[in-house]
Amino acid sequence: MRLAHTALSLLLAPLALNAQTFKVDKWHIGDTGGHDYITAEPGTHRVFVSRGTHIMVIDGTTGQIIGDIADTPRVHGVGIAAKEGHGFTTNAGDSTVTMFELKTLGIVGKTKVDAGGLDGIMYDDVSRHIILTNHSNPGTAVALDAKSGEVTGTVQLEDRAPEGAATDATGRVFVNNESKNTIQVIDAKFMKAIASWPLAPCEGPTGLAIDRKAMRLFVGCSKTSVVVDANTGKVVAKIANGDGVDALGYDPVERLIYIPAGRSGTVTVVRQEGPDTYTTIATVQTMPGAKTIAVDPVTHRAYAVALERGPAPAPAANAPAGSRPPQAPVIGAWFMAISH
Repeated sequence: MRLAHTALSLLLAPLALNAQTFKVDKWHIGDTGGHDYITAEPGTHRVFVSRGTHIMVIDGTTGQIIGDIADTPRVHGVGIAAKEGHGFTTNAGDSTVTMFELKTLGIVGKTKVDAGGLDGIMYDDVSRHIILTNHSNPGTAVALDAKSGEVTGTVQLEDRAPEGAATDATGRVFVNNESKNTIQVIDAKFMKAIASWPLAPCEGPTGLAIDRKAMRLFVGCSKTSVVVDANTGKVVAKIANGDGVDALGYDPVERLIYIPAGRSGTVTVVRQEGPDTYTTIATVQTMPGAKTIAVDPVTHRAYAVALERGPAPAPAANAPAGSRPPQAPVIGAWFMAISH
């Protein structure tokens, strides 16, 4: 049920040529669950939003909740295998992947993943596998057959903090490692790591997207994101953005990169002028906590979510010195659609 709606205008970068005007529509979607990744199903206006123990399915044009996928403990994200008609969720709470029918949202089954630490998820349309990036110890990438949901391979990564992943058209999978400040390259056919590329000046790489035509990787980093040549591993461009970046988005038709910053509550919108040339055309004001984003390359809308929190409880009287204060409880969330 739609509870509230507002429309916001946005801040434009005055130096950008041919700058576009962006609009942010906001809907209050309630619920007390947490949130991590967002997935936009291309062309359908359906947006899958992780909410701790379940997935909300939201109409991106109206903010209406149109479906729900239950029993996904500590869920992080959703992967869509359109060719196979299946969707998949990463459930860190019980180390399973839920497979569901895209048409009906009905559950097909669950697959146990022994690696643990389930987090990121993506579909590799070349191998027709779902790829998981897991905060296990050490970190792993796990491949599942997108038709059967069965685990077909696992590769050990260089550290325990793999984040965003992307795939090219030749059977390679690229995975950011947040703690090592690198991209690892995986041969998806043999599930083997074949290279590791340093990303300086990037720190804490998380979100990742790819332009397959130009063979450029867009890496979301704290304050300074980078563009990497996917053939050589060379950093070819730097992009200034806000702090608190997690998953970023790319529209290959409009050649726009969306880089969210959860701490500042902004999205940096960057136009790809050429393979190695990038212009910031806008800074969109969203809400603090909106750290991940999804882009629908068909409708050209981007989506973000921010949690709404109540007052934080008082620290326990016997809490150890230097311990973290208790976190404020989630009392709702806002769903946002960015358009122009």
